[in-house]
Amino acid sequence: MDGAGKTYKSAAVFTHGCRLNQADTALIYDRLDKGGYTILPLSAPKIDVIIVNSCAVTGVALRKSRETLRKFRRQHPESLIALTGCAADLSGGEFKGASRPDLLISNEGKKDIVRLIGAFQSGIAREFKPQRRAGELFKEDAQGKFPFKSRAFLKVQEGCEAFCSYCIVPYARGPERSRDWDEIIADFRQMLAAGYKEIVLSGVNICAYRCAGRRLPDLLDILALEPGEFRLRLSSTEPHPSNRELLKVMAAHPEKICRFLHLPLQHGADEILKAMGRSYGSEEYASFLVEARRLIPDIHLGSDIIVGFPSESDELFMKSFKFVESMSFSNLHIFTFSPRPGTPAAGFPGKVPLSLAKERYELLLELSVRKAREFAEAQIGKRLTVLAERRLNGGGFEGWSDNYLNVQIPCPGLSRNQFANVLIKSIDAEGRLLANKTLS
Repeated sequence: MDGAGKTYKSAAVFTHGCRLNQADTALIYDRLDKGGYTILPLSAPKIDVIIVNSCAVTGVALRKSRETLRKFRRQHPESLIALTGCAADLSGGEFKGASRPDLLISNEGKKDIVRLIGAFQSGIAREFKPQRRAGELFKEDAQGKFPFKSRAFLKVQEGCEAFCSYCIVPYARGPERSRDWDEIIADFRQMLAAGYKEIVLSGVNICAYRCAGRRLPDLLDILALEPGEFRLRLSSTEPHPSNRELLKVMAAHPEKICRFLHLPLQHGADEILKAMGRSYGSEEYASFLVEARRLIPDIHLGSDIIVGFPSESDELFMKSFKFVESMSFSNLHIFTFSPRPGTPAAGFPGKVPLSLAKERYELLLELSVRKAREFAEAQIGKRLTVLAERRLNGGGFEGWSDNYLNVQIPCPGLSRNQFANVLIKSIDAEGRLLANKTLS
């Protein structure tokens, strides 16, 4: 569409993908609000500007991003449709026909999104891809806003330099950069003032955070000392030398830091880990999990696992399966290998037939379901702190414990966004915990 001469007063954002994208969307909302836009839900009948914050980490994610643009083009033919996020950086030229956006904005361009919409209105350009520099500290010059949400995502870091052989993210997000320390503190405080009770620290690789000699454990420690009723949760944390110090900080603030770590393993066989370009071996990984459970009882430990990676023989898969089983993860995100054009692994020999990869996926999925239930059952008879998030039809509330378990609370006197200390009495067929009562 031609934006020249048009006036845009309302906007909505659709978000695909990771928690960092959720944090980026919150910053976009703040910029739109300050730019005079009315923020609308995507269900609104008329929206002037629709921004799709996309994901392209897999071919499936890229396809979903294209489908989303086609859907909004069909539902809102008069709206300006902008594409940002990783698909804009990597594959913007692939969005054609009904999926072609009016405006293409890279991840780095999100900071100037209001100005760029204005430039489009003036007929100046439809593609914006500013450059970024490695190692720099950055400021967002915005604060996270989460309309229609109960949980806040605090962006602390951007970019990745690991260049794992299967991963496109470093090409989409660029080199590692850390957000300014003081701006993080200020954004965190405004989230508390806005009433958010759970705040998730987010980034591509938050363990790479560094600012004036301070690392992620220092940041987490400072945030946990803030007054008020809240809890902190870490998003996905890559294996990193600072992680053992991170465990000590988590153990020192049990009331403020969730007993939760999602630590991507990707594979349980060292031969495949080496081919993936991962920076650790299975023995080092296992040692860290032992330490985590020693320092933080009942911690939820989740992970990502890939099946069907090139050269994954039956023997190597079973080696991975047995290792994963021995780790007793609380939950698993399992992926069949999807060759991503532009990554080294896309050209690796020894491709695994998709049918075989799916069989291996099903075996790990069954293991994941079993281990998740075992972890949940181990909480029966224990006290958990739950954040009430959704009112149940029959009365009471549903929420999530600090160690990331779904809990049903039969207490109609609760309010949404309120903490409840509960005693767990049982587990239902779907794996949800049932609380007996709230405790003072």
